[in-house]
Amino acid sequence: MLPAKAQTNLNMEDHDAKPYYFGITLAANQSFFKLYHAPAFLSDDSIMVAEPLKTMGFNLGLLANARLSEHFDLRFNPQLLFASKNLYYRDTYPKPQDTEKKIESILLSFPLQLKFKSDRIGNMRVYVIGGLKYDYDLASNARARKAENLIKIKTSDYGYEFGAGFEFYFESFIFSPEFKISNGIGNVLVKDPNLRYSNVIEKLQSRMIVFSIHLEG
Repeated sequence: MLPAKAQTNLNMEDHDAKPYYFGITLAANQSFFKLYHAPAFLSDDSIMVAEPLKTMGFNLGLLANARLSEHFDLRFNPQLLFASKNLYYRDTYPKPQDTEKKIESILLSFPLQLKFKSDRIGNMRVYVIGGLKYDYDLASNARARKAENLIKIKTSDYGYEFGAGFEFYFESFIFSPEFKISNGIGNVLVKDPNLRYSNVIEKLQSRMIVFSIHLEG
């Protein structure tokens, strides 16, 4: 008689019944602006190119997860983000040259997400998330006075997020790699027609791709 097939040992069997739990988040981000050119860009031949650049940054955060039902959770994931959204210009006046404007941000981000999770498959499950966020930029230069060569950025922004991830259950914690898109809806450009590098831009909207690792208890 053949021996019975060994069953997978389930880790943290009682975890799914918890009404809430907490965790920490470590993440890397790639951030950039979606840029809309202003009419002045077409009429002014002193700047031939104005384009966004993609740069890398990182996030640190906390996580609070509340169980709504067997397959739905409500998740709050406040984070501190270090990001740069730089802009590239090609000038023709006063002389031909390439210019890169560095726009560094230190963001306090407050995302509230709805999480839909699959049935548990052994010590693993899949989930998707979607929700809204509010960002506050601690490094905003919106009130800078000597700003002739700056791109002024607003302090506040809001937007939406969506993504997907996996939960891997270990004996004492859950390891969750996650990929998400985090997009701003508002125009974060402080418009000033007197600023040379700013008046060729009509609108700037933040864009971010984030890869996160959540460690949950």
